[in-house]
Amino acid sequence: MIIQAFQTKPAFHGSSSFHSSFLPKTLQSLVTYPSRRSLNFNCTSNANNGKDQDYLLDAPVSVGDGFSFSGGKYSDEPSPSDEWFKQGKMVRAYSTPGTGEKAKDPIFGLTMGASSQATGDRFRWFCVERGSADNPSVILVHGFPSQAYSYRKVLPILSKDYHAIAFDWLGFGFSDKPQPRYGFDYTLDEYVSSFESLINELGVSKVSLVVQGYFSPVVVKYASLHQEKVNNLILLNPPLTARHAELPPTLSIFSNFLLGEIFSQDPLRASDKALTSCGPYKMKEEDAMVYRRPYLTSGSSGFALNALSRTMKKDLKTYVKDMERILIDKNWKVKTAICWGQRDRWLSYDGVEDFCKESNHAVIQVPTAGHHVQEDCGEEIGQLIYGILSRNK
Repeated sequence: MIIQAFQTKPAFHGSSSFHSSFLPKTLQSLVTYPSRRSLNFNCTSNANNGKDQDYLLDAPVSVGDGFSFSGGKYSDEPSPSDEWFKQGKMVRAYSTPGTGEKAKDPIFGLTMGASSQATGDRFRWFCVERGSADNPSVILVHGFPSQAYSYRKVLPILSKDYHAIAFDWLGFGFSDKPQPRYGFDYTLDEYVSSFESLINELGVSKVSLVVQGYFSPVVVKYASLHQEKVNNLILLNPPLTARHAELPPTLSIFSNFLLGEIFSQDPLRASDKALTSCGPYKMKEEDAMVYRRPYLTSGSSGFALNALSRTMKKDLKTYVKDMERILIDKNWKVKTAICWGQRDRWLSYDGVEDFCKESNHAVIQVPTAGHHVQEDCGEEIGQLIYGILSRNK
């Protein structure tokens, strides 16, 4: 079944224009960064009444993290990132198998700052919840690279009749960003296992899953192992076919030797460019600042991006092939729908309809959206998800 969804106008306007370098002189010509003030960045979730002190983020004025930034705000006024953090809480899930050795950056061997070190025996995941826990649960999974913030306009719509949860993957947003070889190596198998641990910790017995982009094969792999727990599966611009199994140049650059480590430390390249190059829209500056924030406050964000890019480049083809097999298999019982932003510059629509016919899954076309459909037209996608879940009750 092929459905063409709503038409919508571009959602975001304006773009970033300020840059400054923060690398050794031999590398300054390669990378640009947003200008910044050296300010402390402290935030504690209201959801925990300020008790989660081990997640107090403090970017000291004179000490960087690895060779990255030591600041994170452009003014003393409350930022959208501060406000978003206050809406969430930290959930501990997935054991840290680290040796206790202090993590060091992979280029200069410098000991990373406190925000880059594993704390406790389980990782911290940033989660934002909306709606009553007595309602059916739906978990919103962001793509690569992105954050739970991308679902900010979807959450209020679902909260009317659902317990909606959006979270940051390990390595992204406000969640922990363990360094490779120091507790988490950013393999896709680890992401499947850690996702299972998070769902168990959230205490949901039955759940609907919405996942966007390149993390779709990870979530489908989880669902295939736990079909009894999954009510619905909604895939937003997933890599469905063999031609989707390679990262676009905008993302694969982060996996390159040396240049990958350098470019992943550039907040504009790692957030703004990665998010806006895959569709027709540009973000408002206030939204772009939320996505930049992790790369402005700690080198760990960039190193996580670099590690996952390398994993994706190596293992994505196998995971996409597995996802194809799972979704076509006659034993697949989970109600599945595929929503496709037609203006995706990363993944071609060619072959998607054929796949959906073969697997007998509905495909819903979203004509004006790009790859990150929930970012391009969040309210409309929220209504679309709400309608799919309501019909499949």
